[in-house]
Order: sequence, then structure tokens, then C-alpha cells
Amino acid sequence: MKQLTAGEIADIVKGEVIGDASRVITGVNSIKEAVNDQLSFVGNDHYKTQLADSSAGVVLVNRGLASEPTSGKTFIVCENVDAAFSEIVKYFAPAPPAYPEGIQPGAIVADSAKIGARVHIGANAVVAEDVVIGDDTIIGAGSYVGEKTVIGNHCLISPNVTIMHRCKLGNNIILHPGVIIGGDGFGFQITDRGIFKIPQTGIVQIDDNVEIGANSTVDRARFGRTWIKHDVKVDNMVMIAHNVIVGEYSILIAQCGIAGSAELEQGVILAAQSGVNGHITVGAGTKLAATSAIAKSCPPKSVLLGLPAEPQREFMTRHAMPRKFERLSNRLKDLEAEIASLKAELKK
Repeated sequence: MKQLTAGEIADIVKGEVIGDASRVITGVNSIKEAVNDQLSFVGNDHYKTQLADSSAGVVLVNRGLASEPTSGKTFIVCENVDAAFSEIVKYFAPAPPAYPEGIQPGAIVADSAKIGARVHIGANAVVAEDVVIGDDTIIGAGSYVGEKTVIGNHCLISPNVTIMHRCKLGNNIILHPGVIIGGDGFGFQITDRGIFKIPQTGIVQIDDNVEIGANSTVDRARFGRTWIKHDVKVDNMVMIAHNVIVGEYSILIAQCGIAGSAELEQGVILAAQSGVNGHITVGAGTKLAATSAIAKSCPPKSVLLGLPAEPQREFMTRHAMPRKFERLSNRLKDLEAEIASLKAELKK
């Protein structure tokens, strides 16, 4: 069993022990669920009320919480509590699943496919003609890799992922279960004679160090490419339409959607259930609040919220007006009552 003392943890995270440095920890857990041989953390004052009731033996805290009553706990004061906790979680984390090298039973690999060194191709996976798979990549059970697709080195393609034909994936990419890369973009022509499909002849390109969450989709371009640039992180159930460009280091949170031919510049954050209109540009560093939707292009470092999204200051001002009007209305009623009272006095 893995274990660390509070003192050893403090050395790892460069923190300061308040309490018993010899206290032994054998695991990690949330502040509510932790028991006396487990480490937890409180990085936000919102959770400090749970600290006194917690059974955690050792707690990582920020400087502001260091003076709180310890109730027999040992504290480790850290500059960055979240980062410190993540470092210790790595130590206690169980070993990742083992993926034996080679083609597993039931997998189908085309003769023309080029498979790198130490590649795992899981049971019932399909690797089509002229596919290229780089070294140390894992193709999970039941996944499909379409013809002429290229996948780089050190990628993890989880079970039941679909990568359609001619897609290009870089190195160190993680695709979680249910991801679909390269399905047709949603393109149709509406005429008097009916609705006709527009051919989607482009590709999807995903650059290095991208991670895409479960059941998210990235559509094939109508022409050219749908492009996810390096170090983008995508949550579960995100929809990225055809010919979209997502700039490097952007973060797309659960159930957000990006319409066709929109471009997100570097470092954009889309919160949960937000949306981006098609054929617009979202400036670098922009943050879009949850359930908001951007209807038109916006400059870099915008902070937007609402439907349609507007700058934070304008949104807050406009939404404060009804409350202000309510106060003015109440004041007006009071004044009217005072005037009525004065009129009554004058008539006497």
C-alpha cells in the first residue's frame, strides 16, 4: 500500500505543515468523504464550513485558512492548493489499464495499413485501408479508423471511437469513448424540388496534445479542413461543426456548440451549454458564460454573457435596471402617498 507522511507531502508540494508532520496518509478524497488516513484539500473559502466537520487526517489549505481550528487535523499550507492536491493524486492514483502490444483477437487490420512500434489494437477494432498509426498509440476495443486516416504517436483512442476517412491526428491525442471525428458536416440545399445533400469533401485535422471528451463530435469540412489546433481541451458532448477552427489552448466545456465556419482564436473559453454562431470570429482570450450565445464577431479578451451575448458590464447594467425601476416605483408610490396626505391636510 502506498503511503506518505504529512511531512513528505509538504516536501513534495513545497508547503508548510501545521500539526503532526508524522501523520500517515494512504489515499486522497473529497473534504466531505475523506477519513482520518486520507488527504483532502480546501482551495476555496466556499468550502471552509465543511472543514470542521471533515474526518480528513491531513488537509491542504491556502494561507487564509491556516488559522482555522484544526480539530485534530494536520494542515499543509500551499500557495496553489489545487495544483498541490493534483500532484499528490498522481502519486496515489492506480496504475492505468495495461494495453498489450499487438493486434487483439477479433480486430480487423487492412494489409495496406502501416502500424508503428508498440501499438495496441483492441478487440473488434477496425483499421481500414492505407491508415497510418504512429508508435505507442492505443486503438481501443470496438473503435473504427477510416481509410487513409493518419494518427500520430502516443495517442489514446478509447473504446468505441469512430474516426472517419482521411482525417489527420497529431501526437499525444486523447479521444474518450463515443467520440466521432469526421462525420459529414450538416450541409443541405433547400429547393422547390426538395432538400439535397451538399457533399462534404474536406477533412478533420487535430493537432498535438488535444483531448476530446466522451460523445463529442467534430464534423468533416465541406471543403478544406475543420481544424482543432494544439492543446485544445474539449469536454463531453460538445459539437464542432464543419470548417470550424478552434485556436490553440482553447477550452470547450460540456454541451457547447460551434456552428459552421466559425473561428475561435487562441485561448477562448466556452462555458457549458454555450453557443457560437457560424461564420464569425471569436477574439483570442474571450470567455463566454454558460448558456450564452455569441451572435456576431467579438474582439480579443471579451467577457460575454446572455442571449444574445453582450459584454459583461452592459449585461449587468441592463439586468440591474428592473430592480432599480422597482425601487423607483416604490419611491414614487411613497411620494404619491405623501402628496395625498398633504392635500388632505390643506383641505382641512
